[in-house]
Parts: sequence; C-alpha cells; structure tokens
Amino acid sequence: MARKKTVYTCQKCAADTPKWVGRCPECGEWNTLEETVIEEAPSTYQNRAGYSGTDANVCLLDAVEAVDAARTTTGMAELDRVLGGGLVGGSVVLIGGDPGIGKSTLLLQTMSSLSKISPTPPLYVTGEESPQQVSLRAQRLGLDVHKVKLLTETQVEKILGTAEKEQPKVMVVDSIQTIHTERLQSAQGSVSQVRESAAQLVRFAKQTNTAVFLVGHVTKEGALAGPRVLEHMVDTVLYFEGDSGTRFRVIRAIKNRFGAVNELGVFTMSDRGLEEVSNPSAIFLSRDEEEVPGSVILVSHEGTRPLLVEVQALVDGSNNPNPRRVALGLDQNRLGVLLAVLHRHGGIATYDMDIFINVVGGIRINETGADLAVLVAVLSSLRNVTLSKNLVVFGEVGLAGEIRPVPNGIDRLREAAKHGFKRAIVPKSNAPPDNIPNMEVVPVWRLVDALHSLAISTVEKKQ
Repeated sequence: MARKKTVYTCQKCAADTPKWVGRCPECGEWNTLEETVIEEAPSTYQNRAGYSGTDANVCLLDAVEAVDAARTTTGMAELDRVLGGGLVGGSVVLIGGDPGIGKSTLLLQTMSSLSKISPTPPLYVTGEESPQQVSLRAQRLGLDVHKVKLLTETQVEKILGTAEKEQPKVMVVDSIQTIHTERLQSAQGSVSQVRESAAQLVRFAKQTNTAVFLVGHVTKEGALAGPRVLEHMVDTVLYFEGDSGTRFRVIRAIKNRFGAVNELGVFTMSDRGLEEVSNPSAIFLSRDEEEVPGSVILVSHEGTRPLLVEVQALVDGSNNPNPRRVALGLDQNRLGVLLAVLHRHGGIATYDMDIFINVVGGIRINETGADLAVLVAVLSSLRNVTLSKNLVVFGEVGLAGEIRPVPNGIDRLREAAKHGFKRAIVPKSNAPPDNIPNMEVVPVWRLVDALHSLAISTVEKKQ
C-alpha cells in the first residue's frame, strides 16, 4: 500500500515544508503555506549506495542523431513565426495574457485551421466555459469547427483518459488554473494543483507526441499566476502584450526551445477574431501629417524581424521637488540612467523637468538599442525642434557617453530604407561596409557626436 504523507506548500514559491509555519522559510512570505496530501509510493529498487530507482539507458551524446523537429503550420503565419516556424509534435505551449485580450479566441481559430489539415480532430478542453459559450464564440467568429472535438472537464485524469481514447494530435487546455488532480486534496488553482496537473499534461504530450496548448492566468502585475516552475516545465511561453482596449494584439515568445525568443507576432482584433498583420512597421508608423517636436523613429529588432516604431517624448517644466519620469513601453529605470548620461556627457540638464516617454502602438521595447532614440526624442521636445521625417535612429548609450553597437545593424538599415527613410544615425560599429541605396548613414561614436549631427537634420519649429 502507498504511504500517505502530508506536506505544506508555499503558494508563492512552491517550497515544501514538513510542518506548518507562519512564514515561508524560502521566500519569507507570511501565511502562504497550504496543506497538501501526497502519496509516497514504495521503492522498487535499492542499489548498493542506498539510492532507490531503476536502471537508465546511457549513451554517448555524439551517437544521438540530430534531426530537425517536424513542424505543422497553424494556419496563422504570425503565430507560426512566434512558435519558431510552426507547431512541433509533443511540444507544450503556455499562453498567458490579461482577461479578454484574446487567448481563447486565438486558440479556437487555431483549432479550426488545424482541423482542416490534421488526420485526427483536435481536442479543445475547457474548464471555464460551458459548451454553449464556446459554440457561440465559434459562430460569432464564423469558424468551421465541425471537426473540432470539445470536452468540458476539470480533472486531469479524466482529460488524459479521454485524450488517450481520442488520440488527438493537438489539444488545448483552457485553463491550467482550473485543472485539478485527484492525487492532491488542495483547492483548484493552488500551487501544488497547478504544478502536478501541468506535470501530467507535459508527460502525456512527450509520450504520445501530442502538441498541447495551455492557457494561463496572469496576476495583477502581469506575470503568469501559479508557480514559476510552470514556465520551466513547458517548451514555449507566449505572452499577450498591449491593452485589451485597443485593437492591436502583440504576442511575444518569452521562452522557446524550438525557435528564437523575443519573437513578435502582431494581430488586430476585429469582429471576425484576430487578424494577422504582415507588415507591422506600417501600422506603428502611422504618423500625423503635421510634424511635431519630440517624435523620432526607432528601428528595433524583435526576434528575427526588424521593426520600425515611433518613440514620443514630452518634456515640461515641473514645480515638484521630484519631477515625474514616466515611460510607457520602455524600462522606466533605464530612462533615469539615460537622463543622467545626457546631463553628464551632453551638458543638457533635465532635473527640473517632467519627462514622459511613449512607444506608439502599445508595443513594449526590451532592447537597449532604443537608448539613443529616447535621448533624441527628449532633446527634440526640450528644444522644441522638429526632426526630419526621413530620419531613423538606433544605438545603445553607455554610462561613459559612448554609443555602443547593437545586433543586426544591417538588417535594421535595410528595413528603414525599404520604408523610404533617407537618413540614419547609428553607432559607428554598425555602419555598413557598403553604401545603402538612397540612404545616408551617419556613424557616431560619442553622444556629443550624435547631438551634433542632429543640428544638421533639425529645423526650428515656426512660432
């Protein structure tokens, strides 16, 4: 008979303790321990060293045949891009995002597309909605789902039993926080339930070569709810970015064992569901006809694709002892560092100014290549000058005032030239060896060089 054992699991860090204490000994949080009943199976093997287990097959790494994973298109090019080129059999994909941002809509559209090419119907498991709600969404989106099988269940053992009988190639579990296992007696959504349920689903995916999508809830801070180990267990982690109130939806790959991380997929939300945006730079560059100070075009590089976005800055006098520093779409702490560099190495003080930075379109830029564009936008707003509409900027700014190179400089310049930009201020190490047609590339080494070059490409705003 299996021996039952009771442990206490922290709901914040998933650490286990043999008895209840008021404060978690690992993360230091108070009143987060929850009782969990686990079963301890008897050992089947005992070696000379006293460790239990079974014999495992050991081979040389050089003898393992490296074969590229076969991929299946999801019917949505932007989702295939984020996944690394398509869906891999046996992979587990975790998708998180704010409520109402389009997670279930995206997966239902994906199931509809896969049902047309898959030899076996995909399985959609819902633990939050009734079959009628899922059917009404499919009708509202105009999807062909006559080959999509639907299961309403929250117990992972019953889900896996049904999946073994139906043998789908693709399965969706919406959501992992509603799934529970009968092995544990804790409540649904607890750390132990989420961890054990996900472990069983991952094990099933690897053993049967079934691609599994897991929908995850997010906390008010925007992180995935549940234990951090959940993100380590899966193969791919996708995050929905942007405000659910806007029509743009951006999916970013935070982790991907089968492709590049930080890859972006851009969609627009319409009454027919999520629609792909094949040229996102054209959307993020929808500038006003009248040029205004404080606006500059940044050539970013997300994943494998260069992306042109507009960076706006507003600098205004402040009477507060601590002026405001607000950055939307950028790291706010890095903004303070850049303003200090601008003062120390550029001779421009902003300690008595409120500064607001915004990346147009709701996209978030995580790379340091946006440093120079931020300072250029701040200078443009501070001096009340309008930058040339044909100018693009990128580069990392160091603490010593140097302009450091960024990856994929040539690809960024070619993307800017393709959209008709004529002038680019770039780090000296990113200057192309050959001329780019119809584009003047200005390489700079120091921040003062960049500010000096801006004096040529700026025009005083008429009063």
